[in-house]
Amino acid sequence: MNSISIIIPILNEADSIIPLLETLLTRIKRTNHEILLIDGGSSDGTVNLLNSFISKHQAAQHFDKKRCIDSLFETENTTIQIQLFSSEKGRAKQLNFGAQKASNEILYFLHADTIPPKYFDTYILKEITKGNKVGCFRMKFDYPHPVLLVSQFFTRFNVNWCRGGDQSLFIEKSFFDSLQGFNEDYIIYEDCEFINRVYEKETFTIIPKSVKTSARKYRERGTWKLQYHFAMIHIKKSKGATPDELYSYYQKHIAG
Repeated sequence: MNSISIIIPILNEADSIIPLLETLLTRIKRTNHEILLIDGGSSDGTVNLLNSFISKHQAAQHFDKKRCIDSLFETENTTIQIQLFSSEKGRAKQLNFGAQKASNEILYFLHADTIPPKYFDTYILKEITKGNKVGCFRMKFDYPHPVLLVSQFFTRFNVNWCRGGDQSLFIEKSFFDSLQGFNEDYIIYEDCEFINRVYEKETFTIIPKSVKTSARKYRERGTWKLQYHFAMIHIKKSKGATPDELYSYYQKHIAG
């Protein structure tokens, strides 16, 4: 229970995945965690970049451990294993695949465009020690648009309609398994659908620290427009829209 499996679904993240990993490694305080990168079929060179990074990371850790032994300097094991897997495309499928491959009892789901706070692992472990099985951080965007400032403000409130995958999610694996993971029928909205089920079963925890997530989509497509369409997806789901209907709306108004 002192080790975390950090699960990151990826698809065509060649421009951002290495900076993410470099930053992530500087923000981990404890040891013996693992990072599982679940690729859904990238075609932009992401896989080659990651294989190279992982090889260098492993070599550096081996050198540090050898240097430590040679100098007879006692320290704790600082090994952080990074693994790359391939799975079917689809974030729900990739997240479930990562959970299956995880070797630790604590899962931490993180989007590839989101940076957790410094020493995020210690905050998660503290909540687990207190008996809190599931929760997330607050969220901030990297773009100070008024609409996004309002949106991020509401992530401090512990109600399910203030939740989303960009806030990241920690959960005990046994509890995750009891909920049968993410619903793979949802190509979008899989995170909110899962969190709604969590709120029905267990007390949810909001850690009063913030992750920082990219507002790239908002800048590219228009903040007001995108926020409107995301709100419509929530409304449609509350009125009984199927996973296919939600995805069709997304394709028409956001992806298209």
